[in-house]
Amino acid sequence: MADTPENFRQSRDIQRLLIVRLSAMGDIIHTLPAATALRHAFPQAVIGWIIEERWAELLCTLRAPRSGRRSSQRPLIDKIHAVNTAAWRSSLLSNRTWEQIAAGLSELRAAHYQVAVDFQGAVRSALLARWSGAPVAYGAAQARENAASMWYTRQVIGRGTHIIEQNFSLAEAIARRSLPMPRMEFPCDPAIEQEVDRRLRDHEIREFAILNPGAGWGAKQWPAERYGYVARRLAENGLKSLINFGPGEKELVHAVEAASG
Repeated sequence: MADTPENFRQSRDIQRLLIVRLSAMGDIIHTLPAATALRHAFPQAVIGWIIEERWAELLCTLRAPRSGRRSSQRPLIDKIHAVNTAAWRSSLLSNRTWEQIAAGLSELRAAHYQVAVDFQGAVRSALLARWSGAPVAYGAAQARENAASMWYTRQVIGRGTHIIEQNFSLAEAIARRSLPMPRMEFPCDPAIEQEVDRRLRDHEIREFAILNPGAGWGAKQWPAERYGYVARRLAENGLKSLINFGPGEKELVHAVEAASG
């Protein structure tokens, strides 16, 4: 069913809201504007988020608790529900896997969410939205995986071509009004910030660009030579480049450095 005014009694009645966006890094970041707009629209609501464990740091610093009072280390979300669906899929016959799934669903249902919104549009995320126990589940009318939409109680026709705009359509459907594009807040650990500032001072770096040459799979990875070219052009305009990388990507970093001259 497409979203209409009678689908939920009043948006102001929403006190417990669940966001579902499991992965990956870029997609989660593209969801943050809509999530932040929902936080501003419902400042007193308890907002939870189901996310893959490996990406939870996008919502909460390592040293901060995963639930409770919000702070600069967890500025947006009241409760993080971390899952590991890859591990579950790899050992579906294990009793331990089903115990973890049951415990996760029990935790979700104990939160008594009134509304769940699936920003992922996959069958697995739609199922989690429905299995959360929330009586209302929002999702895109044209979900990324067609079968996902059958699990939504409220289907929203998105606007725009960029995923950020489409995500915003879901947020505005829940809020029942137009929402301004907010300034995003990322988790910030003061101790780590101080250490980063010290390192930048030690290397006399004030302004810089961050290059992120890694990708989840090869089809999405831009060639290292192109990143090197970008770094050279930035340097010509007085801007230094820092390379962000993860485990197993040191060779890629060396290739970018070599290509940058």
